[in-house]
Amino acid sequence: MDLEGLAALRTPAGADALAAAAEVAGGDPLVAAGALRSAGVPPQLAAAALTQAELRRRAARKFGAAAARMFFTRAGLEQATRAVVADRRARRLRAAGARSLADLGCGLGADAIAAARAGLRVYGVEADPVTAAMAAANAEAAGVAELFTVECADATTVDVTGVDAVFCDPARRRSGTGRRIFDPAAYSPPWDFVLALAERVPRTVLKVAPGIDHGLLPPGAEGEWVSVDRELVEATIWCGPLAEAPRRATLLSEKDGPAVDGSGRESVPSHQLTGTGDATAPVATVRRYLYDPDAAVVRAHLVAEFAASVDGTLADPSIAYVYADTAVDTPYARRLEITDALPFSLKRLRAVLRERGVGRVEIMKRGSALDPEQLRRDLRLTGTAAATVVLTRVAGTPTVLLCR
Repeated sequence: MDLEGLAALRTPAGADALAAAAEVAGGDPLVAAGALRSAGVPPQLAAAALTQAELRRRAARKFGAAAARMFFTRAGLEQATRAVVADRRARRLRAAGARSLADLGCGLGADAIAAARAGLRVYGVEADPVTAAMAAANAEAAGVAELFTVECADATTVDVTGVDAVFCDPARRRSGTGRRIFDPAAYSPPWDFVLALAERVPRTVLKVAPGIDHGLLPPGAEGEWVSVDRELVEATIWCGPLAEAPRRATLLSEKDGPAVDGSGRESVPSHQLTGTGDATAPVATVRRYLYDPDAAVVRAHLVAEFAASVDGTLADPSIAYVYADTAVDTPYARRLEITDALPFSLKRLRAVLRERGVGRVEIMKRGSALDPEQLRRDLRLTGTAAATVVLTRVAGTPTVLLCR
C-alpha cells in the first residue's frame, strides 16, 4: 500500500470496491480476486481492497465493529492496542488530570482515538507516511478528527513541551521484514530516548512488550501487565505522578462490555492486583487445589501476592503454580482439583490413565521440558473419560499431577 493506493480506496469507487471485497473476504483469494474483476474493479484497486478487507476481518478481534471502517497495514495491526485496553488507558490518563497528549509513534491511531474519545486533545506523530495517512483516516472514521491530528515526522524531533502527557509505543518490528525486535535498544524510537521522555513530561506512559525485563523499568515507575480473556497482550510503564503502585496485573475481558461508574461515565470492568513485585511466596507440599495464575500475574511478579489471597503456597520456589487446601473463586487464576501427584514416569502415567478409562487429556506444563503433543502421542489413550495432566516440578523433582 502507498499513498496513492490509500487515496484510491477513499474515493466512491474505492468504497464500492471495499464493500465488494468485504463480501468475499476470508475465502479463496483467487476466487475473491476473480469476483472483483468480474464486477469491473480495476486490478490494482481490487488488490488493495481485498488486502484491506482481509485486514479488517482480522482486526475485528481487536476493534470490534469499528474495524469495518478503518484502514490497516499488516505491521500496524500487529502492534495496535486492543480497543478495550486503549479505552481503559485513556480513562486512567483523563482521571490523572491529563487534557492534552502527544502520541509519539501513533501508528494506526488506536490509542490516540481512545484518548480523543475520552476528551483529550491528541497530537499524533508517525514517521511512516502511509501509516500517518491511515491514522488520520481512522480519526475521521471514528468521528474524532477535531481532537486527534497527525503529523508525519520523526518522534525524536518533536517538541512536547506544550502537552501535559506523552504516550509512546515504540515500534518493535523491523521495517520491511516485520520481524520482532526483542532488544529495546533497537526499538524505534530508541529506548534511551523513550526513557528520557519522563524527564521532559512527567506524565509519560510507555507501551512495551510483555516480556520486558523488570530491570529496564525506570526507578519509581509503575509496571503494569495486561491480559484480555487470559491472553497476555502488553505491558505499560506509568511514570512520574501516574505511578500508583510498583507492579500491577490488570485483567480485562472483551465479553464484559462497557459498564457505568458512579459518575455516569462508561468504564470497562477489570480486576487488578498490585504489589511490590519482589515478594516471595512460602514453599510447602502439594495440596488439594492447584491454581494456575493468569499470565499477567506471573509477568508482573505478583505470584506471592496472589498466593496470599488464597492462603496458598508454592511446591517449588521457581514454578508459578500455587497450591491450597480450599477452593477460592478468583479471577486471577484457573483452579483445578488434584487427584494424584506422581513422580514422572511415562509408563506409570499411561497405566493410571488407561486404568481410569481416560482417552482425552488436557496437558499443562510449567518447569518441564517435555513436549505436550509428543506426550499425547506417546500415551496412546483410547478411553472416553477426560482429565487434565500437569507437568511440573515439586522440590526440583519432575512430577505429574492428575487433575479435574
